[in-house]
Amino acid sequence: MLKIVFLDAATVQGADLRPLFETGDHIVELYQTTSAEQRLAHIGDAEIVITNKVMLDKSLLSQLPQLRLICIAATGTNCVDLDAAQELRITVCNARDYALDSVPQHTMALLLALTNQVVANHQAVQAGAWQQSPIFCLHQHPLRSLHGKTFTVVGYGGLGAATAELAKAFGMRVCIAERPDATVIREGRTPFRPALELADVLSLHCPAVAGRGFLLDHEQLSWLKPSALLLNTARGQLINPSALIDALQHGRLAGAALDVLCQEPPPLDDPVISANLPNLLLSPHVAWAADSAVQRLVNQIAENITAFAAGTPIRSCV
Repeated sequence: MLKIVFLDAATVQGADLRPLFETGDHIVELYQTTSAEQRLAHIGDAEIVITNKVMLDKSLLSQLPQLRLICIAATGTNCVDLDAAQELRITVCNARDYALDSVPQHTMALLLALTNQVVANHQAVQAGAWQQSPIFCLHQHPLRSLHGKTFTVVGYGGLGAATAELAKAFGMRVCIAERPDATVIREGRTPFRPALELADVLSLHCPAVAGRGFLLDHEQLSWLKPSALLLNTARGQLINPSALIDALQHGRLAGAALDVLCQEPPPLDDPVISANLPNLLLSPHVAWAADSAVQRLVNQIAENITAFAAGTPIRSCV
């Protein structure tokens, strides 16, 4: 019998958690949230810990000699000190490909909200502008066509590739950006700067690597067309917030839509939110969280725990 603790079960709100209780004759404890101060007490003598964003650093892991498995309820692994886990012989696994429909869908929803002025047109109707129009429609907020435009993808893994397929369905040309530090350009890729210069829409689907700085800072944003739109459903740390705000405020970038910010949840004085720009749309890190995607995530965690308990290989060890 193993003890399993989920430190931040609130992150999978709405999912059926019964698969976690069906992994064997185990004890399962669910905590909706866990603060840094509560981590040690909540984990206790558990052999298996599930975490989405609760940080498990070396100082904590070294106090948990009984811990054998960490299941990350996400694809990103930056919530766990992987070197420390390896040193302490703790197996770590993540979840993969569970949001291959959810994230691309949300990315395109953000893009369409920008090009079709969904928020602005809704607000205009609510304010009575349509009702007072001298013609049958309201041309207050012009729409932009996607057909024939260039959709540049940075990060062509499963999510980037799936999003690119949706862009093609709108008649867009897809440009796959090579890594910014690449010395060899792979077949089918375009060097990073030219890929940005070609973009009518730039969509980020790559991880943020600690210590590498912003992928998009003042210089990189200056390579984009003033008419370009920027989408980020990856990681907030990819974009310098002040550089983004500056570009949007001064007409060097037509619009942006972000599902992620540098700090989450953001502080009340977050500069991106506080800017309150009409050409900047925000959603609260929910691109991954369509109902079917969250359930697949939970199911994967349960499968990994079942495999671990049975002594069989886990498909998503990191």
